[in-house]
Amino acid sequence: MTTIEIPIRELHARTGHFVRKASENFRVVITDNGKPIAQIQPLSTLSDGKSSRPKWKDRVLLPGYAALMNKPVKGDSTKYISEDRDRGSNW
Repeated sequence: MTTIEIPIRELHARTGHFVRKASENFRVVITDNGKPIAQIQPLSTLSDGKSSRPKWKDRVLLPGYAALMNKPVKGDSTKYISEDRDRGSNW
């Protein structure tokens, strides 16, 4: 894999170009005053051994939620949001 070092200013000016370069199997190292601070690399090079496929693509909806997805909300949705807020969130 080829490495390209660029200053952060150049990343700001040509972000799309460097993201496309990373997808072409390049590692792009971003520097700030000559010091490496971050890198952009292709997803296929992740070293954690996991798939580069986003987790949400493999999700399975719970049956109750899937049934609700196709049901239109009747009335004012802000009423339901307020009720939920008043009930308290467990997040």
